[in-house]
Amino acid sequence: MSDTTETTPGWLSSDDLETARAQMPILYVEAVPVRVDDSGQVVSIGLLLRIGPDGTVSRTLVSGRVLYHERVRDALLRHLEKDLGPVALPRVPASLQPFTVAEYFPTAGVSSYHDPRQHAVSLAYIVPVSGDCRPRQDALDLVWFSPEEAASQAVESEMPGGQGVLLKQALAHVGHVY
Repeated sequence: MSDTTETTPGWLSSDDLETARAQMPILYVEAVPVRVDDSGQVVSIGLLLRIGPDGTVSRTLVSGRVLYHERVRDALLRHLEKDLGPVALPRVPASLQPFTVAEYFPTAGVSSYHDPRQHAVSLAYIVPVSGDCRPRQDALDLVWFSPEEAASQAVESEMPGGQGVLLKQALAHVGHVY
């Protein structure tokens, strides 16, 4: 066994992950964290600020892989806690029907979504959070935008791989069409 093999169940070594990515789609979850008012209307959208491997700064949604033998609900909660902190208090919907399914391709132009590393299928959710969000892991910051600001061309241009398109779909799903 190599020293780079992860011992946590469900994780692949870097080499095994690259092999899997080259041969099959990988399942992801994505979450659009939102704040809602007392009537349930979305009043703000949280976007993470990250530095990519190439040094570029971008805004992203909460996202990550679903592990082998992990329920989608558990993966969603794990990534929300990983990115927003342990006291974000996310309210994962009782029904885990995503608002959309995004299919990322390594070849640009096949769909609105592009990930040069892999073919990935992502279940996308809108998740209200009511607690204190403090970004962790590789996120530098979490910025809250009004729905109008989040739908702007300026914000979309800062989101890689088509996540800006996904964000606009989320906004439309909750009644904010711009």
